[in-house]
Amino acid sequence: MNTESNGGVGITAAAAAPAAQEGAAGETADVEQRLGSRAPHFIKRSRPLHLSWQAGIFIVGLAVVVGGIIMLPLPGPGWLVIFAGMAIWATEFVWAQLVLRWTKRKVTEAAQKALDPKVRRRNIILTGVGAVIIVAGLAVYLWKFGLVLPWNTGE
Repeated sequence: MNTESNGGVGITAAAAAPAAQEGAAGETADVEQRLGSRAPHFIKRSRPLHLSWQAGIFIVGLAVVVGGIIMLPLPGPGWLVIFAGMAIWATEFVWAQLVLRWTKRKVTEAAQKALDPKVRRRNIILTGVGAVIIVAGLAVYLWKFGLVLPWNTGE
């Protein structure tokens, strides 16, 4: 991977020259953002200040991601918070920007796949079969035990 030095921040050569991408990729160069730090220029100029800025971004992002991981088994929007932490990291770190781009691409592909008529038909059939199995299970329970709830221990 070719990198250029840009105030102490390494960026890919392709990202450094969006005009070269524009001819080859067309509108994708307009949509994709430049990789690298989005810190203010005065912070990028000073290496110690930029490193402390990156450490602060990492700590804040880590706190948000850990909060999201804690929310996964608990009530709360765990995945949403995890992706918010990744977005915080993506303001400063190229690896997080690449992970978010990959995730966005996969989510878009899954949404397009879900809208495919064959997949929708299959999902509707599977949902119908599942509903029939649940209704049959409830019917067997009511036939065998009646309307008595299983936790009624008064007998």
